[in-house]
Amino acid sequence: MKIAIISDVHNNEVNLKKVLDYCQENNISTIICCGDLASKETLKFVNNNFTGTFYYAFGNMDRDQHKDIDFSKDHKNLKIFSNFGEVLLDKNKVAFTHYPNIAKELCESKNYSFVFYGHTHKPWEETIGKCKMLNPGNVTGDFYPPTFAVWNTENDSCKLVRVHDLK
Repeated sequence: MKIAIISDVHNNEVNLKKVLDYCQENNISTIICCGDLASKETLKFVNNNFTGTFYYAFGNMDRDQHKDIDFSKDHKNLKIFSNFGEVLLDKNKVAFTHYPNIAKELCESKNYSFVFYGHTHKPWEETIGKCKMLNPGNVTGDFYPPTFAVWNTENDSCKLVRVHDLK
């Protein structure tokens, strides 16, 4: 199973569309978003352009923008988490958050195989104990070129994908 890990979209629907198209072309039906979509319009854009499961932990740019959306009615495949989310994916207990400090605490808890996070916009990967902690970079392209990650659960490999290399 392949899972896309994204973060820090900041309303860049052009780059987000490239990511969603990549997911469709590569049979990726699960996305984990580590925060900062930044508006309910961008959330609606995801809903209209991606039919798979979308796990989403709020970032510092998200909280106020989404409080008036009826997620259960309008976004059935969307799973929202306020501070951090956790999910079992292909026998891997995974956590995700927007914030690096929370990610590190989650990794150090020894409860997860993988912890994903965003906020810094910088792609990064490190291992703490037996837990892999990964930041997929940012979709928007602020501070660093736009990137996202693809995690292959069959061999636990992670690949960084450059958005500008996509059609």
